[in-house]
Amino acid sequence: MPSSLLFITACLIWGSTFWAITLQLGDVAPAVSVVYRFGLASATLFAWCAIRGDTLRLPWRAQKWMMLQGLASFALSYVCTYSSEQYLVSALVSVLFALMVFWTPLLNRFAFGTKITLSTCFAGAVAVCGIVLLFYQSIGAALKEILGGGNGHFLLGFMLALVATMASTVGNALVMKVRAHSSNVMLTMAWTMLWGTSMVAVWALATGQAWSLPTRASYWMGLVYLALFGSVIAFSAYFTLIARIGTQKTVYIGVVTPVISVLLSIQFEHYRPAAIEWLGMALCLASVAWALTSGARKTRIASSLSSAPAAPTAKAS
Repeated sequence: MPSSLLFITACLIWGSTFWAITLQLGDVAPAVSVVYRFGLASATLFAWCAIRGDTLRLPWRAQKWMMLQGLASFALSYVCTYSSEQYLVSALVSVLFALMVFWTPLLNRFAFGTKITLSTCFAGAVAVCGIVLLFYQSIGAALKEILGGGNGHFLLGFMLALVATMASTVGNALVMKVRAHSSNVMLTMAWTMLWGTSMVAVWALATGQAWSLPTRASYWMGLVYLALFGSVIAFSAYFTLIARIGTQKTVYIGVVTPVISVLLSIQFEHYRPAAIEWLGMALCLASVAWALTSGARKTRIASSLSSAPAAPTAKAS
């Protein structure tokens, strides 16, 4: 599948999952819903690999990296995401994930010595400006409520969402370590989700969180959508993109998805953006388009230079 189609698929699915998560809130603890979601997703992936005839076992040197990725990507990140959506509107949580545009190059710089390009800095700055404009009024109103003696739940939700973005960034960086030991994306995802699910389940049991089976049909519809589409399909596209084009480009999915999430909030949560918020969405999309086209243009130039015939050299006398 072309990288462009993988990018669009991940954007469309994840743009809707932030709202779909709200369908799973209120019936059981957020951590328990995370276990249900990724337990189902992991089982689906293992079943698919078995049907294909893949060997399900992987060496311990690969399992160590998958444990770390599971902790970051599917345990810490999603427990914080689900918990934050108890206090923040789903679209706002999705917007905060666009901060991965900054976290990713910074992590790659410190962990791998990767140079932070000027285009990455500029595109990230424009995207964040768009985010500020997009939720300027909502954030201002929430801060005013806290200063007036409010319960402070907004700030808690904000911090939880921020931790989730950092954990996801670390998990993305670990993808390349996992791929170095196995190129089977579906199988490594199955193991990584299983490790993450196991860690969350142990934590939920240790903290005495109640386990129950909700009766609402909307909960189960949301669970199936999040497990199969939001986890299996979207993560397959996402991790494949990381292997193809790197984390610094793939992370721009996190800039497109907030716009889709806001549009869904308009439809289902009766959100009515003002002019400044529409401008913010436009800036987010423009920064993504500029970053991706700039990267493609540089790749074409480098390719043409490498394939051009060498210039003749002066003959030694």
